Amino acid sequence: MHMGGRLVHRITPEDVGRRVSVRTTLPGGGFTDVVGVVESWDGGVITVRRRDGSAVEVEESAVAASRVVPPVPPRRRGGPPPGTA
Repeated sequence: MHMGGRLVHRITPEDVGRRVSVRTTLPGGGFTDVVGVVESWDGGVITVRRRDGSAVEVEESAVAASRVVPPVPPRRRGGPPPGTA
């Protein structure tokens, strides 16, 4: 069973500096996702910095869906996994 959803573009230039998920259309069909922090939004191009440090430029016209997402949680060191203590 396939539960389809509506694609909604929710980020704006005011979201520069926030972590986002952006789904873009591919030239041959289909989609690809980019998750990272919006570094700039200029001239219809959104620059997103991924966690690995790479930057991806996305044409605003190719955005199929987007949203602000929570920051990456800090890594835990040692101890049992959450909820097992």
